[in-house]
Amino acid sequence: MRVFLAGATGVIGRRLVRLLRDAGIAVTGTTRMPAKGRALSTLGATPVVVDVFDAEALARAVAAAQPDVIVHQLTDLPSAPGTPGYPEALERNARLRIEGTRNLMAAATSAGVGRVVTQSIAFVYAPGEGIRREEDALDTAADGARARTVAAVLALEDATLNTPGIDGIVLRYGFLYGPGTWYEAPPQPPALHVDAAAQAAFLAATRGRRGIYNIAEDDGAVSSDKAKRELGFDAAFRIAP
Repeated sequence: MRVFLAGATGVIGRRLVRLLRDAGIAVTGTTRMPAKGRALSTLGATPVVVDVFDAEALARAVAAAQPDVIVHQLTDLPSAPGTPGYPEALERNARLRIEGTRNLMAAATSAGVGRVVTQSIAFVYAPGEGIRREEDALDTAADGARARTVAAVLALEDATLNTPGIDGIVLRYGFLYGPGTWYEAPPQPPALHVDAAAQAAFLAATRGRRGIYNIAEDDGAVSSDKAKRELGFDAAFRIAP
């Protein structure tokens, strides 16, 4: 099996490379910086330096890798909430979700890739009582920065799920915590340890079926029952040091 991992040097991507490598799966990982490519080689992935916004270069990279699965773990959020630069980071991240996902899906179509797994978020559901499930509506009535985030998530999920010929899988992650993230402990519900996030992506890439899955801890915000049942997701999963 071969996996093309977009965002392989990110906090989830680095962990996912290890899980895939240890399972004997060949990984081609993307980065925009040659220095990070060398780090990917050390982890056991084949690095490719490419910008996801360069659609033609991305299509060539995917075609050369000949993957069975593409995993989209691209984000651009170096600044934490409440810090300088965060609003600009949200806008860059929204562009990644819209344009980057569109380019990845086009590259997948061109290369005949049958499965694409994308990273979404589980904290943009519309307000309401009770635990949120995958069929519940997102917060399309939001305004301000949240409205931009919701619109970008909708675009990402639509491209993933509705590209003909591709089994698209959307993982709606909770707020990440753990090594390399902004938080050491769960910041608020729905929460998710970064190791468990990587495990969910591994499971989706290797056995997942088309659809949306909440990926979070059982903290009363969202239900991950579908992911537990169909993927074998375990929020307590941790990668050995």
